[in-house]
Amino acid sequence: MSAAATRRLTTAQALVRFLAAQYTERDGVRHRLIAGTWGIFGHGNVAGLGQALVEYREAMPYHQGRNEQAMVHAAVGHARHLNRLSAQAVTTSIGPGATNLVTGAALATINRLPVLLLPGDYFASHAVDPLLQQLEHPVEADVSVNDALRPVSRYFDRITRPEALLTSALNAVRVLSDPAETGAVTLALPQDVQAQAYDWPEEFFADRVWRVRRPAPDPAELAEAVRAIRAAARPLIVAGGGVHHSEAEPALKALVDATGIPVASTQAGKGALRHDHPADLGGIGHTGTAVSDALARTADLVIGVGTRYSDFTTASGTLFQHPGVRFLNLNITAFDAHKLAAATLVCDARSGLAALTDALAGHRVDAAYETEYRTGRARWEEAVEGAFHADDDSAVPTQTQVLGALDAVVGDEDVVINAAGSLPGDLHKLWRARSPRQYHLEYGYSCMGYEIPAALGVQQAAPDTPVWALVGDGTYLMNPTEIVTAVQENLPVKLVLVQNHGYASIGGLSESVGAERFGTDYRHRVADGSFTGAPLPVDLAANAASLGMDVLRAKTVRELREALSTARAATRPTCVYVETAPPGTALPAEAWWDVPVAEVSAREAATEARAAYERAVADRRRHL
Repeated sequence: MSAAATRRLTTAQALVRFLAAQYTERDGVRHRLIAGTWGIFGHGNVAGLGQALVEYREAMPYHQGRNEQAMVHAAVGHARHLNRLSAQAVTTSIGPGATNLVTGAALATINRLPVLLLPGDYFASHAVDPLLQQLEHPVEADVSVNDALRPVSRYFDRITRPEALLTSALNAVRVLSDPAETGAVTLALPQDVQAQAYDWPEEFFADRVWRVRRPAPDPAELAEAVRAIRAAARPLIVAGGGVHHSEAEPALKALVDATGIPVASTQAGKGALRHDHPADLGGIGHTGTAVSDALARTADLVIGVGTRYSDFTTASGTLFQHPGVRFLNLNITAFDAHKLAAATLVCDARSGLAALTDALAGHRVDAAYETEYRTGRARWEEAVEGAFHADDDSAVPTQTQVLGALDAVVGDEDVVINAAGSLPGDLHKLWRARSPRQYHLEYGYSCMGYEIPAALGVQQAAPDTPVWALVGDGTYLMNPTEIVTAVQENLPVKLVLVQNHGYASIGGLSESVGAERFGTDYRHRVADGSFTGAPLPVDLAANAASLGMDVLRAKTVRELREALSTARAATRPTCVYVETAPPGTALPAEAWWDVPVAEVSAREAATEARAAYERAVADRRRHL
């Protein structure tokens, strides 16, 4: 009897070869699971994974990053644009390179998006102890800084022997490809183990296909859901990111066309219906539209599809005010389906929506209800036009007029990326999403610095698509480094850099909660310690140019439109820089958000804010 075939490789070489042979498949379409690896090399990974990536560079594309957190953001942007069917890996050294992964890992896991993290780790043999950058724990000698990744990872393992990879690699890929479990996956790789050789079974390197399931709804749950919808007079669908991940947009449209049930969307779900569909009400919650939030307050049945119900969506528990309101949640994750004491449909979004459409044949909401929400969305469209419109093309644009100028330039296929600041609120209220993938807002973690690297990941996923990263000055200063990567890889991302001299969003919040905008302006410090002097002499456009971007400066509405058109046609990384005029945002919030205010204070602003807070919090409900 002959021995099983083996191949002698280092652990790092084996891992790269294994990852290159993993695929996902859904609806008969196959995707490479790990499409490439981002990396910054140090002593913890250069001789292991670095050497392996050189050895197998034809099998595993490599992308050079400048910041470890940014590399994770790029990988997350890539995975989201491809509906979680393809992901990327990120490798760093041990030490600060590894701990810089934590923010990106949290973002990925909170948003249910797959990314594979491969940080180096200390010597498993303890042959060198203490190692450069080692955290010496006085009680637990096996703790490393990589343990900081445990709470933000959906799967974590430290590979202390080569053969341990055989099981752990399969578990890692299982989690990455599972729509109900996915998020950040971490394999910590001690640097000595990376370089150790082992006789690997050939079967480990065979092509392996991970089928992404579309579980159907349980018949009893489906029957209960149908009864609830038929009994409801004012049902409202809340579309979350799960609609996109499942590619369930046509199924949602079919249900809505058949029943007339209106749809409001979370930040992750916007674009689930095209903006001009008569049942699309736009965003919901604290940053929602007037029509969405008005209907949410009177809805007797809220049907959540692929949403995790963050506090922005529920207006911190104050939005859904109908005395008898109940919830029906369709979600592939039971954890999310059971929120708000809901009746549940634990299934794939597309499968569940199709089953509901079939089971609800002949059912439609009352004509008066349709007339009500269509009238409301028409009024809101007038508000959008007012926010986007500029009476004087020679004037300095407001932030919402910047969005209006971009709205006039983009095509259906363009992707608009944002994550933090005042822009998410304006975008959620105003943006007219033309396609399922156009509106790319990271608002689960709302991470400043996400936009530019995420644009790189999206551009890699869709090379011929115009990709726009919208950032304010605060976000830009957090993480502009991947501009250099865009130049190096010739990724023609478009950056819209909005200068408003500070943290505009948090400044407005600060004022509303009695903190008087303290510490939120980018200005010179004055005698009383505040930052209310002249704007700082900082030229962010020059900075972007110094990093290799083509930069177009726009001072007026007319110049802005021209610059955006030029940028859209550009074939290399291009920045449109614009300084905006107040107000920072044109339309107020339509619903509350709970940010606790100082219960006692000697300052009038805080005492007034506390009184307003107590009035608002009184409307909170516990949905049981």
